[in-house]
Amino acid sequence: MNLRSSSLIEIHIAVLLFGLAGLFAKLVSLPSTIIVLGRVFFATVFLSLILLYYKQSIKLNRKRDYFYLGMLGIILAIHWVTFFKSIQLSTVAIGLLTFSTFPVFVTFLEPCFFRERIKLSDVSIAFITFLGVALVIPQFELGNNMTQGAMWGILSGFTFAILSILNKKYVKEYSSLVIAFYQDLIAAIVLLPFLFLQESVIPFKDILLLLLLGVVFTGIAHSLFIKGLINVKAQTASIIASLEPVYGIIFAFILLG
Repeated sequence: MNLRSSSLIEIHIAVLLFGLAGLFAKLVSLPSTIIVLGRVFFATVFLSLILLYYKQSIKLNRKRDYFYLGMLGIILAIHWVTFFKSIQLSTVAIGLLTFSTFPVFVTFLEPCFFRERIKLSDVSIAFITFLGVALVIPQFELGNNMTQGAMWGILSGFTFAILSILNKKYVKEYSSLVIAFYQDLIAAIVLLPFLFLQESVIPFKDILLLLLLGVVFTGIAHSLFIKGLINVKAQTASIIASLEPVYGIIFAFILLG
């Protein structure tokens, strides 16, 4: 198996896990900020143990890289909070489908970052994608939960597009584990203050679900997706990630009815 095929498989596995992650917005009875905090906290602990096991250094080559990976961690926090907020306000289907607008953003942003020409065929596909997503919104009213959920989902898609493009820049220089570690760590630090705003005690069941979400559906999935970007274009990865709503909706139907 060549490197590109191996990278494609890694991205497909990651997308499947990401698709299932959306279900936790309905399974865990906590605000989206706390769900994401638990997710990135357990992911950071898991990645730390993996890095220690493989004796892999987390030292970066340049001081500015700490700043840029820190910024990506903040974007990651925004991405996941808006993603879970979208599903909580609307449905798993609408949250995942509106999030899937991110290939549209990648189509226009990637040429800007990598100085590539925008193809007319990509613009056409992007337009069709956006039109399809617009059709899933039952009624466009700002006071409507479904509309609000869709808007949060589109914002989630935009931030994910930025992450996909910029991760491709750093994955050529650093291990996917190191990149995921820094992004999850910074996201956890940024979201930590929200824990003190949480009035009720977090149920033990929710803690176990957040542990599962953090280790399997974040630590492993996030690392696989970033690693796959080594040999795959961000735009190709974004098209594969369009399968995320398919996986999420199927399992939402099976598990949540």
